[in-house]
Amino acid sequence: MGRVVVVSNRVAVPRRGEPSAGGLAVALKDVLKASGGLWFGWSGETRRNPSLEPRQVRSGGIDYATIDLSDEDHKGFYAGYSNNTLWPLFHFRLGLMEYDRAEAASYRKVNRDFAQALLPLLTPEDTVWIHDYQLIPMAAELRALGARQRIGFFLHIPFPPFAVLSALPDAEQLLRDLLAYDLVGVQTKRDLAGMINCFQDGLGLTPDATGGVRGEVAGVQRRTQLSAHPIGIDTRGFATLARKAAYGPETQRLIASMGDRSLIVGAERLDYTKGLPHRMRGFAALLAKFPEHLNRVTYLQVAARSRNEVASYRNLRRELDTLAGRINGDYAEFDWTPVRYVARAVARETLAGFYRAARVGLVTPLRDGMNLVAKEYVAAQDPEDPGVLVLSSFAGAAETMEGALLVNPLDAEAMAETLDRALKMPLAERRERWESMMRGLEEQTATRWAESFLAELEELPLPEQDLLSATPTRN
Repeated sequence: MGRVVVVSNRVAVPRRGEPSAGGLAVALKDVLKASGGLWFGWSGETRRNPSLEPRQVRSGGIDYATIDLSDEDHKGFYAGYSNNTLWPLFHFRLGLMEYDRAEAASYRKVNRDFAQALLPLLTPEDTVWIHDYQLIPMAAELRALGARQRIGFFLHIPFPPFAVLSALPDAEQLLRDLLAYDLVGVQTKRDLAGMINCFQDGLGLTPDATGGVRGEVAGVQRRTQLSAHPIGIDTRGFATLARKAAYGPETQRLIASMGDRSLIVGAERLDYTKGLPHRMRGFAALLAKFPEHLNRVTYLQVAARSRNEVASYRNLRRELDTLAGRINGDYAEFDWTPVRYVARAVARETLAGFYRAARVGLVTPLRDGMNLVAKEYVAAQDPEDPGVLVLSSFAGAAETMEGALLVNPLDAEAMAETLDRALKMPLAERRERWESMMRGLEEQTATRWAESFLAELEELPLPEQDLLSATPTRN
């Protein structure tokens, strides 16, 4: 295999003094370093008249190349079409989806700009791996410019069925864009079924016996492989991090403040897909239905603010502020606050210690591609006295984490009953459930995810070979 070229909306260029990278960045850097690879994408900066000439740096055996966006493109491509259109759509939240033709045009323009900026950096032997919903059309733009490298795509968020995707006016074009890839990967079997349904109902394409679809690209029929590659974490690395963090000052302060109470922990960025209001209502139902937990359990929710410029996110924060205040007002004692709500980012190392200290990890998204917090919570546990993972059945992680207690986050009573069961679970059962999940995490790490995706991509024929073996379409 030649050089691996990773393309993502944002590029994790190492900078001195920044927090340690998460499992995904570590896995991508591992495969990039092994091949002397290149990581290309947006710098995270905006300028009035940005150049398409990438800024390049080399660090740790990896080349990084970034370009800036204009303020207008950032608004249309990123804040607009990517986050106000595709994000809610792919998470089944049609009521929050907005569509604007100018933003759709900006989305395609930025993908075209990315392709034009990247193409001069590519060599014929490169393997290109493009990531996530912001860059779905990029392979089509590269093909239009003459790129003949193997190009793979991985969608980190859910892939909805066509009954949902069809709400997008550009749905069929977006599906045709995917045909420019040699391999399209998703997180779970459920997402794979959704993608297959989209090709069948949206474009009339049915996968062949080995999971590929054939469609027209530039007037020629070519084949795109569809497959599921569930992402993992750096399991051993996070377990080590949690062991060390357990003795850190933040975790020790938290433990001391708890007394002999049990801790329920949740941690993610503030987003309407995470089911945070439903989670708080479930905790309130626990206190109401099982009063033996009054003054015996504390729920810590970390919800780092994000996308403050979007009204739905501002409304969500106000709702959480109200819910947390109401629960504390209804149930608090002079020496006990039921809900500790932290609406800011907390360092990854600190969270690892909090996970290890928690009797219950509460991860209840309304829809999620995978959810790595669930996996990190399990990896952080003390093998001698592990906690219990309460996990939404709508999270991709639920497909493989059989040791979790699954719950429908829309049912507050069911969540209360599940939390009660988790808090009362005997040690032997907690160990058995944790061990089964930990075995899975050690088998399916982030590095193995990256290696398995790239291995499948490398086994596919080069695009020109596939084109030569295909039958041209007639006008």
